[in-house]
Amino acid sequence: MPTLNLYGDSLHGEWTLTSPQHPQIHTRCSLPGDIHSALLEANLIPDPYFACNEQQVQWVGESEWHLSRTFTLSAHELSASRLLLGLTFVDTMATVWVNGQEVLQCHNMFRRFEADILPWVMAGENQIQIRLLRNDAEAAERASRLPFPIPWAQGNNQIPHMNLLRKTQCHAGWDWGICLLVSGVYGEISLEPVFAVQPLQVRTEQEWRADGSCRLHVDCTYQVDKENVPLVAQVTLLSPTFSAQGSRQENSQHQVEQIHLEFPPQPCGEGRFRHRIDIAHPQRWWPAGYGPQPLYTLQVAFIDVSAPDTDAPITARNKLIEKRIGLRQLELITEDDAIGSSMLFRVNGQAITAKGANWITLDALPSRHTPERYRRLLEDAVAANMNMLRVWGGGMYEQDIFYDLCDELGLLVWQDLMFSCALYPSTPEFLLDVEHEVRYQVQRLADHPSLALWCGDNEVIGAIGWYPESREQRVKYTVNYDRLNRLLAEVVEQEDPSRRFWASSPCNGELDFGDAWHDDNRGDMHFWDVWHSGKSFDAYHSVKPRFCSEFGFQSWPSLPTVKSFAEPDEWNITSPTFEQHQKNGRGNSIITEMITRYFRFPISLEQQLYLSQVQQALAIKTAAEYWRAYKNHCRGILFWQLNDCWPVSSWSSIEYSGRWKLLHHHARHFFAPLMATFIHEPFAHEPNAQGQPMLTLHLVNDRHATQSLHGEVLQLSWQGDVLQRWPLTCTAAPDSSAPIWQIPLPERNPSNASGSPNASESEARRGFYHVVLHPASPNHQANERFENSFYPDEFKRLPLQPAQIEYCISGDDQGSYIELWSQHPALFVHVEYSGEGRFEDAGFTLLPEAIGGRRRLRFIGSASCAELAAGVKVYDLRSTY
Repeated sequence: MPTLNLYGDSLHGEWTLTSPQHPQIHTRCSLPGDIHSALLEANLIPDPYFACNEQQVQWVGESEWHLSRTFTLSAHELSASRLLLGLTFVDTMATVWVNGQEVLQCHNMFRRFEADILPWVMAGENQIQIRLLRNDAEAAERASRLPFPIPWAQGNNQIPHMNLLRKTQCHAGWDWGICLLVSGVYGEISLEPVFAVQPLQVRTEQEWRADGSCRLHVDCTYQVDKENVPLVAQVTLLSPTFSAQGSRQENSQHQVEQIHLEFPPQPCGEGRFRHRIDIAHPQRWWPAGYGPQPLYTLQVAFIDVSAPDTDAPITARNKLIEKRIGLRQLELITEDDAIGSSMLFRVNGQAITAKGANWITLDALPSRHTPERYRRLLEDAVAANMNMLRVWGGGMYEQDIFYDLCDELGLLVWQDLMFSCALYPSTPEFLLDVEHEVRYQVQRLADHPSLALWCGDNEVIGAIGWYPESREQRVKYTVNYDRLNRLLAEVVEQEDPSRRFWASSPCNGELDFGDAWHDDNRGDMHFWDVWHSGKSFDAYHSVKPRFCSEFGFQSWPSLPTVKSFAEPDEWNITSPTFEQHQKNGRGNSIITEMITRYFRFPISLEQQLYLSQVQQALAIKTAAEYWRAYKNHCRGILFWQLNDCWPVSSWSSIEYSGRWKLLHHHARHFFAPLMATFIHEPFAHEPNAQGQPMLTLHLVNDRHATQSLHGEVLQLSWQGDVLQRWPLTCTAAPDSSAPIWQIPLPERNPSNASGSPNASESEARRGFYHVVLHPASPNHQANERFENSFYPDEFKRLPLQPAQIEYCISGDDQGSYIELWSQHPALFVHVEYSGEGRFEDAGFTLLPEAIGGRRRLRFIGSASCAELAAGVKVYDLRSTY
């Protein structure tokens, strides 16, 4: 077995994996990690993501697994008062054995478990074993003991009763997720000898003064194990520009404060001290797009003055807790108004428009939850001008690296508690387990400046009306729900009074059990009428949510991603492999039907995949731009979903491979701080004297500064000729949306029975409208421009001309580029590279070269010009038929 020389180290690394049901298996497993990944690495299972292999690996989740290793201890370590074994993210039912003695039982993936193993260890080599028990069997056994049935998410989960376990719910499958009932240990596995004092927790609280200063309260709890020993604590706050490496400090920078606190000898037991630090000129933390993200470093060290190595550095001989904190004020504002009730976040006194997406678990195989992948996805979110992510309640409370990166990047976090799309027990043992879980998670995460909101669950209020049992006895199941939800609220309020608790998503407000799926006057809304009910994209104009925390539309993945999971003879939308990688029962049918509604149907698979992504981008763009134009009504737009946990057809804007779909490229524009959008509806702003419908251009400014712009609106024929030109000079007030241009335009109507064109068809045959705006400041970047287009009819009815796109690839010291030009307008232009990397923009309208429409795109990646030339494919809408 692998061994470890231990002092202040972890038990991470190589373990031995066996199974009592499969005695022939004896292989390695790296922890933190999961069993499926270990078996895959050992070639004992096929890749579950490829073809239809999902069904071939279900036996793994139906087996018990044992993880074993040895570790060594010295006599010095055995002289400690306690030797603490700590584990986090243990998935899920498990027992831990040391030298043949059971020392710990784990039963909740979202809790930290700890045991003093000193009575069962010895100097020299020791053995530890983690037995991962069958989660499916435990769920079935718990179901048999319930006082009344608790319905589970049968439309999503393939394994019954996962709602009875405190485990990632989508491990049993979802309507975008593979069913892999993984198990393992994904977090800390530590051994910590305690000699004199053990720091337990450091929490902070910010008190803001009228003069703009901030008083930081530092609250520390600790455990004393040795009586009558003097205790010294050192509290250090480093400014955001201060750097420290171990005990070496950069003297060119400064400390905000460092203080030594000396305590008289204390009895054994838990202690606590509170210290305050006054910061006269705090550097405030802001969400992305609103300002910088300075992070202070707080260190609390306990110095054992009785230790023999008193000259050693603090970090080497003592217990140190270090965390980064951001100084900011954050409020969730829900105030009654003429419409209903507002819902918006205010940061440092300024109203914020939340723009972003929903976050699901990073990968169905937790071994692949690497810091590099977290960073790449979160940086991609910021690159698309997002400032908020909702951590969805069917996944997991994320790893520390996720919240650290959100702090660093300025991504606000809407944090669901882990309950989703099912009902849950309210038995005493379940409630006690959940109480410990939520208390631990709130204590763990509360000091992150990115954390904006605690939400009780995802769609559980609504789920009461989904199941026959709860529909028949609605009062009973509502009381059952309320018992759990009230407990969650109480724990959050006790542990983090600085933040609001939001009962559920969607929710109309506190103690309001109304229909938040369809009420756009208050609370947060999940608007799914387009995808699930088959309504047109114009249905997004029928509502103006106060805060839309879910809406979405699926697309198929790109061809390079399809190639990663399907053999060439399976490259077909209705092949077994492709359908295995579509988990929504009607998904492919909905995508196909909507394509026929708006577009001419493409023939090749490549064109079908591309057009599905055009359609998805158009759907979300339609909603986001409209709601942003009415920003006084709507202050939050989070689409479903940012990422995929395996290669699949889904609602994501970024594919499992990391490729940006067209939606993510479009999000960079429709979430931009400055945005211009056309809105065509009856009396969109003010009707003209004849009461005609109007086409209005709205200018949206999320910045808290006035913006001056100039540019023009063009009406272009389908050949690319300029039919009309309207010069524009405009000023956008801070945090505003206002119309800046308007003309009468007939409503879109189907052709009449005679077959002669109506007014809207005649308009569509003439051409389309396009706006280009530039900042008026003389020192703005040359490529800083804001564009958008309006097309007067369904795309299948438009007389598009073959664009005849040409391009060339070049490079210089700054990187590689593609330059594109065309003879006629090209819609939804997308340059796809088959290898790693992407071009900086996609999905745009390329105007003819004759009127200055040439575009130069930078490549983001390491491919050479020769590699790009061999691997580039250019798509546009007209080329699909």
